Amino acid sequence: MTTVVGEHPVVDVSELPGYAFGHRSLLWWGTLGFIATEGTAFALAAFAYFYLRHKSSTWPPNLPPPDMLWGTVNLAILLASCAPNQWVKRAAAREAIGPVRIGLLVMTLLGLAPLVVRWFEFPSMLCQWDTNAYCSINWALLFLHTVHLLTDFADTAVLTALMFTLHGRGKRFVDVSENSVYWYFVVLSWIPIWAILYLVPRLG
Repeated sequence: MTTVVGEHPVVDVSELPGYAFGHRSLLWWGTLGFIATEGTAFALAAFAYFYLRHKSSTWPPNLPPPDMLWGTVNLAILLASCAPNQWVKRAAAREAIGPVRIGLLVMTLLGLAPLVVRWFEFPSMLCQWDTNAYCSINWALLFLHTVHLLTDFADTAVLTALMFTLHGRGKRFVDVSENSVYWYFVVLSWIPIWAILYLVPRLG
């Protein structure tokens, strides 16, 4: 609504929301910065892996390659989670509280499932973290990704609880949307890590 004060028109913006989605949100930029930082950590760990592989005459050194079962199960779960993740992201943009609540419940379960599988995945490395450098870097890559699974699971669980309270309004939908963006990072980062852990040792 526009009014005139003296000779100058004044626009009343008091009813406009105090939050925004996408690049207009500070949270979006913060999420992007966090992803860039964590992506760098993954890249450094991958660099360390290939450095060690370059220095070794055999890879894996005197060990069988990791069992692919549990890591591949996790890959399937994470890829499958992209569909409900996108659904809840779109629901958040519409500020549709019902679909957001359902979507967050689904994503909380899909965030828990890879952690359960990861419990079996560590032993599938077929060595302990301190056996040698190869085992250490394998466990380091798994541990780094597990930390991200844990943090996103915790964030999603908290958001799910909040959206079932009076706080589940307004800018909380932005939180849900950006949490979905971060989940995509968790999923996409697992693809190269899975390839490094399970395919590279089988290349000889």
